[in-house]
Amino acid sequence: MPYRSLDPDKIIETAERLRLRINERFPDAGLNGVAAELVNIGEATAIAARVLNEPVYWLRLVIVLIVFAGAGIFAFVGTFLSFDRISTGAFDVVQVAEAGINTAVLAGIGLVTLLRLEERFKRKRVLEGLHALRALIHVIDMHQLTKDPAVFNPDFRPTKSSPRRTMTRENMSRYLDYCSEMLSITGKFAALYSQSVTDTEVVEAVNDVENLGTNLSRKIWQKIMINSDQQIGENRAGKTVRTRKAKT
Repeated sequence: MPYRSLDPDKIIETAERLRLRINERFPDAGLNGVAAELVNIGEATAIAARVLNEPVYWLRLVIVLIVFAGAGIFAFVGTFLSFDRISTGAFDVVQVAEAGINTAVLAGIGLVTLLRLEERFKRKRVLEGLHALRALIHVIDMHQLTKDPAVFNPDFRPTKSSPRRTMTRENMSRYLDYCSEMLSITGKFAALYSQSVTDTEVVEAVNDVENLGTNLSRKIWQKIMINSDQQIGENRAGKTVRTRKAKT
């Protein structure tokens, strides 16, 4: 179903268009490089997700060979080896039964471990990919960190160590909005992994990455709302001043 799964190509297309928008509005900003890196990581993530969605045939072949080798060893021990010692009573029967049960349990544990080997292999690949996305989220957060609408307050006084701020109020809102969009797209790239690998640990790791991006995006939107409220207040104050001048 087209609307029940994420399309990697569409997400990459959205990330590329966002990169172009950032470049057109802020051609000299470092956010351009972050947007380009988002596209690159997204393309790598899409490829990795497609690969992880397919069976690992070479690993399955190794598991089958190990299982058959183990079964052959058990068959050899139970069929071709001879035991000269004759059972002397119930005690020997109990020993044989205990040894058989222990062997069966160990064989069962080994079989389950082998069958889950492919799942663990894919999980490791996913966690490595999520690490790159998590790092990118923090990089995006660093770029929006100094974009504070408080600088437009008439009472604001920068210090010698304050960062140089040249953005207008409107451009700051657009910049912060671009950062929020990048965080959202990063979360969608992370979701591609859980779409390919439905392991519980993978789903939890993907949710952690998405929650990290969502929480930071919420902080960004608080800045956007503060900036918007300040602008509305300034517009109202300017309108009041103009009205009073007109009356006088």
